[in-house]
Amino acid sequence: MLDVSDDVRAEIGDEEADLLLRGETAPGSYDCTSCRTPGDSEREPTSTVLFVGEETAVLAFAHGRCIPSQVVTVSEEQLQGAVASITGESPAAAPASDVPQSEPGGQAVLGITSGLVLIDGDLHPALVVEPTAPIARPGTTGPGDDFLPLLIEQGFIPVTDTAELPSPLAGWSVLLAAGQLHAVLQPGGEAGGQVAWWQAHQALAVTEGWRTAVNKKKQVLVYAAPVGSIGQQPREDLLRDALDKAAAGGKLVAASMPLAGT
Repeated sequence: MLDVSDDVRAEIGDEEADLLLRGETAPGSYDCTSCRTPGDSEREPTSTVLFVGEETAVLAFAHGRCIPSQVVTVSEEQLQGAVASITGESPAAAPASDVPQSEPGGQAVLGITSGLVLIDGDLHPALVVEPTAPIARPGTTGPGDDFLPLLIEQGFIPVTDTAELPSPLAGWSVLLAAGQLHAVLQPGGEAGGQVAWWQAHQALAVTEGWRTAVNKKKQVLVYAAPVGSIGQQPREDLLRDALDKAAAGGKLVAASMPLAGT
């Protein structure tokens, strides 16, 4: 019932992979590194997930239904956060304003907020991305804000009605590991694979309700708005109001992305 992907096997070696598959070093019962609920590698499909940092690596396990077996490359700081979560210690979430991000076309600081959005009577896990300053197009000096045009060029769609589900964005995904948010991934271009568009310096905690919803839906709605459009809202109803106002003002784009994935 245990799945060891080719990428994981290449990292841990054939001998260790075979020991896992024979059950000699398999965990038996475990806490899923994605949804944080119990699993049993002897009774249900289980994925091996290898977190690789600059100096260390940690092997974790997940329900096969949550995420596939894969190698997750993270910073050493992120790896320590994942280890703390796996062992039951909750690291502090990094303040959004302290997280420098890789924005298409340049460097920016992006704040990110998780919340649940009600659409057609159903709760959907969502992320709201908002820069802390205007985003200039590469090669320009401003003072304009090109954040939304840059995202539209990447495939995000302008939102006019938040009651409608955003369209899927091919090649992008949201990485949730050890029950926490690690990154939003985008296509890697000519290099292939995926690269981080947004990446937390330290894994960000999400609520149990958000994890439950994302493991049910297997997709995340990602909204983005220019600086000053949304702000830090203390409640989800206020967050929805802010999204509605941004959409009405033509200042909101969105896309739906699968959870983790390749």
